Amino acid sequence: MPPGYTETTDADLLAMSAEGDRRAFDEIVSRHAAFALRVALRIVANPAVAEELVQEAMVKAWSQSRHFDPRRARFSTWLYKIVVNLCLDYRRRKHAVPMPDGFDPVDPGPAADRMLEIGERDAAIDKAMQELPARQRAAMALVYAEGMSGSEAAVILGLSAKAVERLLARARAYVRESLRREHY
Repeated sequence: MPPGYTETTDADLLAMSAEGDRRAFDEIVSRHAAFALRVALRIVANPAVAEELVQEAMVKAWSQSRHFDPRRARFSTWLYKIVVNLCLDYRRRKHAVPMPDGFDPVDPGPAADRMLEIGERDAAIDKAMQELPARQRAAMALVYAEGMSGSEAAVILGLSAKAVERLLARARAYVRESLRREHY
């Protein structure tokens, strides 16, 4: 990567990308792909699907780069909104549930033993998170897992900050109640 790319702002890199500079977009991908993947993983919980959705988001960002307006939002907010929307759309569609790793339909014994050894609390939390409605799960992922402010998450989710607070409150209450039912 030429030295000038690493010092260039995201907005300028995207403008260069809109003019056809693929190396500029490569820099954008190297800056934001890991974070986008973490967000996608927390929403869809399937690594292969999350990777596909992030790739789709990057392609969409590349193809829509001419329409980005840096006066309206930061590039990262714009990109993460694309990622979150793709993840939410994916979660709305019906999908087959994959079998757990290590599951052997011929001999379920070792897989069952292994699954019991996995942290019960983490499994209960994951289960409760999976059951959350898509927007609540996205809000939890952005605010708690990725450390965004409620205002930043609101922009990405296309909601008010107050609406994000309500989503978070309902999600926390559901997870607490689910854990209480699971352990008592």
